[in-house]
Amino acid sequence: MNKLLLVSVSFFLFLCIGGCGLKNDVKVLKLGHALDTKHSVHIAMEYMGKRLEEISGGKMKVDIYPGGVLGSERESLELLQLGSLDITKVSAAALEGFVEEYKVFGLPYIFKSKEHSYSVLDGPIGKEVLSKGEKYWLQGLCFYDAGARSFYSSVPIRKPEDLAGLKIRVMSSITSFAMVRAMGGSPTPISWGELYTALQGKVVDGAENNPPSFYLSHHYEVCNYYTLNEHTMIPDVLIMSTHALKKLTDQEKEWLTQAVEESVVVQRKEWMKSEQEALESVEKEGVKIIKTDKQPFIDAVQSVYDLYEDNQELSSLIQRIQKADPALLKKEEASDATTLQEETKQN
Repeated sequence: MNKLLLVSVSFFLFLCIGGCGLKNDVKVLKLGHALDTKHSVHIAMEYMGKRLEEISGGKMKVDIYPGGVLGSERESLELLQLGSLDITKVSAAALEGFVEEYKVFGLPYIFKSKEHSYSVLDGPIGKEVLSKGEKYWLQGLCFYDAGARSFYSSVPIRKPEDLAGLKIRVMSSITSFAMVRAMGGSPTPISWGELYTALQGKVVDGAENNPPSFYLSHHYEVCNYYTLNEHTMIPDVLIMSTHALKKLTDQEKEWLTQAVEESVVVQRKEWMKSEQEALESVEKEGVKIIKTDKQPFIDAVQSVYDLYEDNQELSSLIQRIQKADPALLKKEEASDATTLQEETKQN
């Protein structure tokens, strides 16, 4: 009976959210994601939908389904592959099992700074990686900022050696496992929804994530220390089903591209605000923010790069990322920001 019910519900959803539909001569794109409506990415998506409707003169719009009502990140990707959903947002880590190029974004300290990450993600390398999923019916549209991930625990972590003997929750990623092991910790995969209870019951001693996630999850209630070692900057990715993309005209693709690019600027500004607010909030709740020397952590994880030394394509990609120059993008970013401000005033 349970299996029959599941099949029935799945078929009903398939009919209800079947991709890229027409409603009163308006092309409607269905977008599902697992985030809260207060999240910077959701705010950016709402902006994207508004701008798409404006740019297209009402000929296109986006219906957004937040909070995981259509499934988890992986389930949403599978819906995209089926053509039952048009667009979703996932972490680059969730794409590792589909497109191996996304693995490099999970390498510790692959990005030297926020500016370095933007120069890669917004440049030729980023566009190249976004296109790699096309043969799996997954076309990347853009990268959203998901900040830097750092450790939090019930005991202070000031250097890699402090991780010795600690069970640290990680995502189900080969790179994440190797990183924590290289620092002396014991990587333990636990679903995000079960992590609060696992931390409370000492099933794990700590975890790692960005400041807004640490705050919004209330993990600060069971972890008194947050160490800003910022070991990874894994971006979020806006992904579109190639089934839906092929249904768009060239003009519609141009409209969508413009709306997406503008949403990136909005999201990054919102992210910076939410990151600062999260750190201030957890500190008020009694969490000790530890600003540590990153170099010992950088030195400890160099062996993680050995995972891909025999993979010529990924090794080449890693080298290109490491050589990318953040200065090349500064003028372009300033120009984009000015253009967005002018258009916002006009509207």
